Amino acid sequence: MADQKTIAAYNGQVDTYLKMVGELDVDPILLRFIDRLKVSDYVLDLGCGPALASAVMRDKGLCVDPVDAAEAMVKLANDKFNIGARQAQFSDIDATEIYHGVWANFSLLHAQPQDLAAILLALHRALKPQGVLHLGMKLGQGSRRDKYGRYYAYYSQAEFEAHLKGAGFSIEHIELGEALGMAGDMEPWIVLTGVAK
Repeated sequence: MADQKTIAAYNGQVDTYLKMVGELDVDPILLRFIDRLKVSDYVLDLGCGPALASAVMRDKGLCVDPVDAAEAMVKLANDKFNIGARQAQFSDIDATEIYHGVWANFSLLHAQPQDLAAILLALHRALKPQGVLHLGMKLGQGSRRDKYGRYYAYYSQAEFEAHLKGAGFSIEHIELGEALGMAGDMEPWIVLTGVAK
């Protein structure tokens, strides 16, 4: 089940969020993800926010399916980019072998821990064989809410690797770093690239 407080926080903080992400250069991790795909490949942008990544992917020739649980983010994405973003929650992903790639960039950290395995299985099912999953998450332990009321679940690198392998992905690349979030905290992050077996 989606966390309604988190969705409400994003609906209420569109300007704050856009100011934070709008100042960033194009993510080199996103460009590497794009390079793994072919022109016209179909990509799910899961938790697209204002669809900045979707817009870059579209400009590079990919077909994108941007989804977000927050109505205000979907509206902003469509107003800004006319990109066909739609409102959907993690539990709404029920496709079978239609995507060549899934860009889940710091969205699944809002999923409840008891739901993560099922969501990853659904993403594996939605990907074509050898489809690519980008998973960006924060590292840590337990769960908490930030000052905006957003729910975060934290895991170790070993836990992420086990979750991906358990859902049927082989792990091809792992990258670690640290970044300042919207709530003003420096937090360690991890990006995993998985391939659907």
